[in-house]
Amino acid sequence: MAHTPDHEDDDLDPTPPPQPVYYAEQALLGALLLEPQRLGDVPGIGPDAFSTAAHAALFAAFRSLPAPDPAQHAQNTKWLNLVLTTAREQARGLTASYLHTLIQVCPWPRHAPAYARMIEAEHARRRLRAGGQRLAQTARDTSLPHPVATTQAAADSLASVVDDLAARFPSHAGSLPRTPQPAPTTAPYDVEEAVDEERLLLGTATAHPTEVEQMRWLTPDDFTHPLHTGLWYCLTALTRRRAPVDPVTVLWEAQHRGLLTTGVEPTDVLDLLGKPAGCPQHWGEQILQRAVLATAHHVGRRIEAFTDDPATTPYQLVIGSRRALADLSAVRTRWQHATAPAPAPAPAPAPATKPARPRATPPPRAGPPPTTSPPAARISR
Repeated sequence: MAHTPDHEDDDLDPTPPPQPVYYAEQALLGALLLEPQRLGDVPGIGPDAFSTAAHAALFAAFRSLPAPDPAQHAQNTKWLNLVLTTAREQARGLTASYLHTLIQVCPWPRHAPAYARMIEAEHARRRLRAGGQRLAQTARDTSLPHPVATTQAAADSLASVVDDLAARFPSHAGSLPRTPQPAPTTAPYDVEEAVDEERLLLGTATAHPTEVEQMRWLTPDDFTHPLHTGLWYCLTALTRRRAPVDPVTVLWEAQHRGLLTTGVEPTDVLDLLGKPAGCPQHWGEQILQRAVLATAHHVGRRIEAFTDDPATTPYQLVIGSRRALADLSAVRTRWQHATAPAPAPAPAPAPATKPARPRATPPPRAGPPPTTSPPAARISR
């Protein structure tokens, strides 16, 4: 017996309804079909601002063709046919009936600047979404030879998009985005490797506490394990107080900070702190690099969440994105401090030489003035 498929067996996904910007695009294109001279009223957008290839092709045709005489345009469809022929070079599916549909759905041609502004705002949202996605993907790409430098370049590109959006939509008094934080995902790094490197840093820093003072660019928030966060607090507190630092003193400090909770035995802490390897600077840079990439990944996803919320206005996109990028800027600054080459020691100043004093003429000695005897006369015989 043949089985008759029903709706439950249909694997085709329903087509989502068009977004509001789609109708703004139709209204603008209809206005330009009716009154082509209004193209000069919408200078802020280009073909790439449209959400479909057909709409982009039509707008490109408008820009490439001279506007017709209004009186002649009202009497025949010559210019409309030329627009259709030109647009079909990029979008073959366009039909004359769709152009008539665009004309019919345009409420008021004089509202063309308002329609264009809506299209411009949605285009900015798509650009910002693409930049946030690129930043998040770059930050978790483990195949990059220079992950921090590449991620910083993606962040700078995203910041340029935000600046452009701010220039097009000047800020005004308004609220911050109300978009909730994005749902947590898998960590953009190897968790086991992160924990091992944190343990190595804590053990090595305990053995070389003098180097901890030079690592102010590393903060407890850069650690991934709560116990390691607390132990770094202990180490930095002891070094700043100029107190003795060894596994036992750090353990005592950890007790006072409430780190010895259930599941954390004193012997575990002593074992962790008693295994130095390498130098603290190396492990610290590894931990900070991971913090830079993790922050960049979160910032990218945060901005992407802003753009996915249709209730977020362009002004809120600017405010929210700049605050998110400020968090990344802070950790980037610490990375620059950590990896900056040590300044060359200043040359020792040459010893100052005192100028030689001119020798003074000694004063005349006391006594009778010297007398000069006349030469003795030669006696001739």
